[in-house]
Amino acid sequence: MLQAASVLLVLAAPASAAKVDGQFRAWLQTDLWPDAEARGISRKTFNQAFDGVKPNLKLPDLVMPGEKPSTPKVQHQAEFGSPGPYFAEKTLAPVATGGRARAGRYASTLARIEQRYGVPGGIVLAVWGRETGYGAARLRYDAFEVLGTRAFLSATKRDMYRTELIAALEIVQKGLEPVGAMKSSWAGALGQPQFMPTSFLKHAVDFDGDGRVDIWDSVPDTLASIANYLADYGWVRGRDWGFEVTVPDSVSCALEGPDRGRKIADWGKLGIARVGGKPFPASEAKAEGYLMMPAGRHGPAFIVTPNFYVLKEYNTSDLYALFIGLSADRIAHGDRRFSGEWGAVGGLYRSDIAAMQRALEKKGYDVGSVDGLPGFRTRRSIGEWQQKNGRAATCFPDEKLVKAVK
Repeated sequence: MLQAASVLLVLAAPASAAKVDGQFRAWLQTDLWPDAEARGISRKTFNQAFDGVKPNLKLPDLVMPGEKPSTPKVQHQAEFGSPGPYFAEKTLAPVATGGRARAGRYASTLARIEQRYGVPGGIVLAVWGRETGYGAARLRYDAFEVLGTRAFLSATKRDMYRTELIAALEIVQKGLEPVGAMKSSWAGALGQPQFMPTSFLKHAVDFDGDGRVDIWDSVPDTLASIANYLADYGWVRGRDWGFEVTVPDSVSCALEGPDRGRKIADWGKLGIARVGGKPFPASEAKAEGYLMMPAGRHGPAFIVTPNFYVLKEYNTSDLYALFIGLSADRIAHGDRRFSGEWGAVGGLYRSDIAAMQRALEKKGYDVGSVDGLPGFRTRRSIGEWQQKNGRAATCFPDEKLVKAVK
């Protein structure tokens, strides 16, 4: 009986995949094509893009037709996992050393880019290094396979991926890149800067003057496109990204967030100080800054500037923005690490954190969104709940806290 059951399972899997393939082809023609045609996509471009394309059911966070989406149990993106491993030296060092080597090689290009866009070369290099290892990472996915699969089956971002899929078709339709060269990451991001297709259309630039926007093979285009992206999202020329600080127990971790800013000098008056004893730069002290504690009381703390949140426009993770800031500092000033140690956090499932977020919402707290990710609104809501219930505020979820909040 067990052997027969195994045979049935083997036979059922291809049948199920074939059914999804058929539903996907029907969706392309009856649902996506009218939308694409209305956006100026020709039938020739559309057919070329999806020739032989089938849904890639190995991609994460998919929901099959007829099923209901749910919060994923496991987090697939490192940016939203445990902080410690994300800042491992084996990850930081190649970005920093690679950036320093290229800072000299592309000094003239980086200087022109900073003059035009206001973004320091170290920041641009750090993004390039983090995204594709300075172009060394292989983009092995077909963009239309990835974006098509996600636009059809994504559990939570179907509309977003549909928009990106149409934008990818526009790239081909405009002759900016042929179908065969549209290689992407597993999330559908393109080229060395890892731009989603809409970002390519909005922010990619021809900086080498050859008449073509090429973020796959042109280093000047890649670097300038990254800088242009950050500038378009509001990079403040002349300001830093942020500073690691010590936060005394008298200052609540629930004061975190970009909507609770105050002058950096005023944070200093509360007892918050830069690690190492250096004063905040005079130009920064008069400007607004924000408390940022990505692991609550279980990790390093920072006073960040608006530029930190511009970095988050590139990737919405606090850890990603910190990685770029630290890597840029290392490229410009030599290797160092954060002084604060990351505690043993990040062991919960996303579904556990989502359940806690729903419980906090029912109690009237603003957690941002119930997505299983402990962003700043969730962190400070935890701190506020802890303070209200006579607990020491840690501003970060753990197993006991999840049970207590329920």
